[in-house]
Amino acid sequence: MSSDYELKQQLQSSCHSLVDGIGTAYGYQPSLAAGIVFCVLFGLSMCLHTAQFVWKRTWWCAVFSVGCLTEVLGWAARTWSAECPYNMNAFMMQISTLIIAPTFFTAGIYVLLGRFIQILGRQSSILSPNLYLWIFCTCDIISLVVQAIGGGMASSETNKPNGNTDPGTYTMVGGIVFQLFSITIFVICALDFVRRTLRHQLLQSMTGTIVPLLGAMVLSVLCIYVRSIYRTIELSQGWSGYLITTERYFIALDGAMMIVAVGIFNIFHPGWLLPKEDKFGRELHSAEGMEDVRLQ
Repeated sequence: MSSDYELKQQLQSSCHSLVDGIGTAYGYQPSLAAGIVFCVLFGLSMCLHTAQFVWKRTWWCAVFSVGCLTEVLGWAARTWSAECPYNMNAFMMQISTLIIAPTFFTAGIYVLLGRFIQILGRQSSILSPNLYLWIFCTCDIISLVVQAIGGGMASSETNKPNGNTDPGTYTMVGGIVFQLFSITIFVICALDFVRRTLRHQLLQSMTGTIVPLLGAMVLSVLCIYVRSIYRTIELSQGWSGYLITTERYFIALDGAMMIVAVGIFNIFHPGWLLPKEDKFGRELHSAEGMEDVRLQ
């Protein structure tokens, strides 16, 4: 038993190719091709977002670049794991970064919805623009802290003989369930925004249109929501569950969903499509001035 534990510790702290009969923390050997592809895709999106927000001076869009950078780090760790499948540093790096990354995308969406409300008028939303940012970003931060605590508890147990990872796993599940709950509430609020916009025919009174950008936001939210549901079920099954040990689901329901969620804003970038004035022709200045925009 002692020799098996020592062998496991040696494999986890070094770079060793897959050994028959000895499983990895993933339950499989991560795909090198997938790691490279997603590093390239998120890297390209990051470069484009950076150029776009600098060019158009939409500084708040920097959150998309930061989120892409976090995704690149996570997929780089999975690429590392493809060559060193037992290395726990690579495993924990990809777990932490790929859980955190979507939070930057949702923060950008919260700000974007606030800008839509600022443009269309206060009657388009049940909440004020600033409340969206404060409420939902706070919820994201709380969920991330809980997940980080759970991840730390679980990782410390994996390095012990017969360590019990259940308390850490349950804590992580609690954090991601709370995140799913907060995103669900946001989706309901966003649907109410769309309903109010259509009901009051607010888009018809504008010169130009924000429909493509509004559609991009809806698609991005749906992708993040699908990913959150997947992650909740995945972690609730535990570290040896079917979803977490089957890579194709991770690639399709995490990696692919996130590249669509952030890449769509490269095509329909707020810097290009957001009007500089509200529907009454008043100039929009900053997110801090949202509360000053009212229907007359």
